[in-house]
Amino acid sequence: MSWNLSKDRPIYLQLVEQIKLQILSGTYASGEHFPSVRELATEAAVNPNTMQKALSALEQEGLLVGSRTNGRSVTSDETLIRSMREEIADGIVKGCRDALLRLGFSEEECTAYMQKQGMEDL
Repeated sequence: MSWNLSKDRPIYLQLVEQIKLQILSGTYASGEHFPSVRELATEAAVNPNTMQKALSALEQEGLLVGSRTNGRSVTSDETLIRSMREEIADGIVKGCRDALLRLGFSEEECTAYMQKQGMEDL
C-alpha cells in the first residue's frame, strides 16, 4: 500500500482515513486478519506508537476487532461497512453538489449534470 502522508495534519488521523478507505473498499476483506502494528508502521515509515493510536481509533469505530491471542481482524459486520461506505459517498456527492452550486448551477442543473456525468462514465 502506498502511504501518502503530509505534514499539514496529524499523521495518525491520516493513517485512520487511509486504512478506513482500504477496509471500506475491500482491500482488507471482512473478517480478514489485519497486519500487526509493527508491520504497518514499518510499511508507512511511522512510529509504531502513531500506528497504534490509529488502529485503536479504528477499533473504537468498530472497523477493527482486537484479540489478545490473534491480534486484530477486520470486522465481520457487513452492515457497519456498508453504512460507513454510504456515509462517505454521501459526503462526496454533497461536496460535488456544493461545488457546482458555488459555480452558479441551480439545484436542478446540479442534479442533471451529475446524472449526465454518471451515465457517460458507464
